[in-house]
Amino acid sequence: MSRDLLIGLDAGTSMLKAVAFTPEGEQLATAGLRNKVHHLPDGGVEQDPWTTWQDCAAVLRALVEKLPDLPKRALALAVTGQGDGTWLIDEKGEPLGQALLWYDARSAPIVRALRESGVGEKVFLYTGTGLNPSNQSSQLLWLKRERPELLERAATAFHCKDWLYFRLTGERATDLAEGCFTFGDFRHRAYAEEIFELLGIPELRRLCPPMLDGTRHADRLLPEAAAACGLPEGLPVVLAPVDIVCTGLGAGLYDPDTSAGLTIVGSTGIHMRLFRRLEEIPLENQAGYVIPFVEPGTWAGMTSNMASTLNLDWMVGIARDLIAASGATPPGDVELLKLLDRKVGERPPGQLLYHPYICEAGERGPFVDSRVRAQFVGLSTAVGPFDLMRAIYEGLGFAARDCHAAMGHRPAEIRLAGGAARSDNLRAILSATLGVPVRRSLQEEAGAAGAAMVACLALKLFPDLDAVCRSWVAPNLGPLEQPDTGLIAHYERLFPLYRKAYRRYFDLWAQLDEIRRGPQP
Repeated sequence: MSRDLLIGLDAGTSMLKAVAFTPEGEQLATAGLRNKVHHLPDGGVEQDPWTTWQDCAAVLRALVEKLPDLPKRALALAVTGQGDGTWLIDEKGEPLGQALLWYDARSAPIVRALRESGVGEKVFLYTGTGLNPSNQSSQLLWLKRERPELLERAATAFHCKDWLYFRLTGERATDLAEGCFTFGDFRHRAYAEEIFELLGIPELRRLCPPMLDGTRHADRLLPEAAAACGLPEGLPVVLAPVDIVCTGLGAGLYDPDTSAGLTIVGSTGIHMRLFRRLEEIPLENQAGYVIPFVEPGTWAGMTSNMASTLNLDWMVGIARDLIAASGATPPGDVELLKLLDRKVGERPPGQLLYHPYICEAGERGPFVDSRVRAQFVGLSTAVGPFDLMRAIYEGLGFAARDCHAAMGHRPAEIRLAGGAARSDNLRAILSATLGVPVRRSLQEEAGAAGAAMVACLALKLFPDLDAVCRSWVAPNLGPLEQPDTGLIAHYERLFPLYRKAYRRYFDLWAQLDEIRRGPQP
């Protein structure tokens, strides 16, 4: 039996999934587990590295159960995962406590001070990435202040996918994208020593592992990892870029025939464009990211609003709790969301404004402020629960437009990825708020697909990225959906009000945050 299958492993924020693909991009089977995340009263968000590794092995074994001949047919395993965050290990490879995730908010005061002092801008000129509490750099500064004993014992600072790659291969590494947007110079795709000096942590440079280009490099699956995962020892393992890059790749950000933008409607909202020349990259939006892309000589510009479907989860939770409080048994969250979604289409547009800053970590795009919070503007007795849900959809659309505008971007077409993009109502609202046609990626596991596409290049299964995209991406793009011209005109009037409203509230949010925190010792 020939080896003819690729495995994409995507350790996301909410789910850890393993997916089997043919080299031509056909998805054959998937297995997944929900992540176990711990939310702390002080704004911390943590994940246990050992549990994550055990779940990774379990998911791969579950995939083998669905495809029993997978061990004999596997060509390679490609790994991607949630970005930012800090996963510390010691010299022996043992985790040092819990990992800090990307939406851990505890470094927010440090970030504010760095941005106000001008250090943030100086770092940004190297990385193209605005300092925010998600960054490993700010989290290391927080650990230096609050947990110095951990840093003294630490040998390597990983991100999630790097930790799993280490467990699979024994190699300490990170990818070019994540290494550069945290501590590197995006122009040269290498660490910039000046950044460590600017941040006052030159001694922590030792924690940063080498950067690997997954399109050109693979390591081998260790015997003990092979036994845990049910895969053959020595299987090539590829460290793919961070999940946002892989999802962008799998969903159609890179297109050899046209230029398109991308919005990922996931737990967070990711908005991306592709730069093909350095001189195209604006260094003005200090809330954005500039990320080396898979194709040499290209970069992904990204601006991310902190919470996207988290806003929908919040509304579903309220509905569930109200039904349960009445003594009835609420339907499952998926059914509740479908019900709310159906009702959204029946409500008139623009009855009120909603700012989707529901995450406890505040916002990171198109501005950075951990103190901002979600709000409705325009409530009255005439507004019902389904109007609130429609306003949330519209708020996500305005947030997407705000982020694309911050990158100087209003493309001819936006590709949509993420589970919420399945909603006809949400796609229509996004298209109208953005004022451009949208096209949904039908690749349900775009992150895992993007990782497997990187493995295709590492194994030289295709001559170049253009050929990979024509095989993997083009067949999985839905039809172009034109926006409703009447809705466009309505939202054109509302979008300036959406911006004006949040800009007037920064001082108020800061004061509310101070009151919430209470007297400090």
